[in-house]
Amino acid sequence: MELPKLFKRYSEQVNSYLERLLPEGDTAPVPIYRAMRYSLFAGGKRLRPTLVLLTCESLGENLEKLLPVAAAVEMIHTYSLIHDDLPSMDNDDFRRGNPTNHRVFGEAIAILAGDGLLTAGLKILSEAPYPADVRCSLISALTKAAGTEGMIGGQVLDIQAESKVLSRVELEMIHGMKTAALIGFCATAPAMVLKKGENVQQALNQYGEFVGLAFQIIDDVLDVEGTTESLGKTAGKDRTAQKATYPSTLGMEESKTLASDLIKTATKSISPYDPLGYLTDFAQFVLERTK
Repeated sequence: MELPKLFKRYSEQVNSYLERLLPEGDTAPVPIYRAMRYSLFAGGKRLRPTLVLLTCESLGENLEKLLPVAAAVEMIHTYSLIHDDLPSMDNDDFRRGNPTNHRVFGEAIAILAGDGLLTAGLKILSEAPYPADVRCSLISALTKAAGTEGMIGGQVLDIQAESKVLSRVELEMIHGMKTAALIGFCATAPAMVLKKGENVQQALNQYGEFVGLAFQIIDDVLDVEGTTESLGKTAGKDRTAQKATYPSTLGMEESKTLASDLIKTATKSISPYDPLGYLTDFAQFVLERTK
């Protein structure tokens, strides 16, 4: 099956599952559920849950078994976007082509909506139909990827790096934590649930983290080359905020070459576990995406 068709099928399944998990917008307290649903169902590529489900199918299992993980990851990713857009962070007006959460609901409710999605994601995993040891391992790995050793820590380093000249090593540390750690979890979690063994988990984690770094590089490139209309978020904001990016550190062409090299290494590392070619196609999509 072609990747765009898989993306569509996975997005529909994840959205349907999320609809069942999150209360309707008229549920009390009304403002919080409306704000949570506003950002969660605002569109987007559903890239992270898609990777979870692609990996599950690549390992020969029914993807419905991994829907709790896919939903949890998307909730936590969406929480991070809401908080990233806040005035105290990136102060952005648009996300996924729509006004950002705090522009619609106010800053206080936006903060709480992010908090609500974070805790809801963890609740999903705590109640998932997996053995207790698997649930504990998933929650431990996800909180590491999303917490101060991962996404939150990377965001702190990113803030500290504004207006500074960084080395490639320093930049990779930031984005290895901020972006790649969670994507690495998405590739690894199916092997954890399906108990595929340490070697498989390590190979998939390396694949996910390399794809995650390539994703960030292309994100930085698109911030320079893309438009607000095509991206669905404000273009050029990295330069305005004097963010440390791959193009500003390495130059545009070297950044693109590095992204391509990361994708080649990523796909090589998982070739024994990619009989359908889905993971290779996914990595290539990350490299070639235009928004």
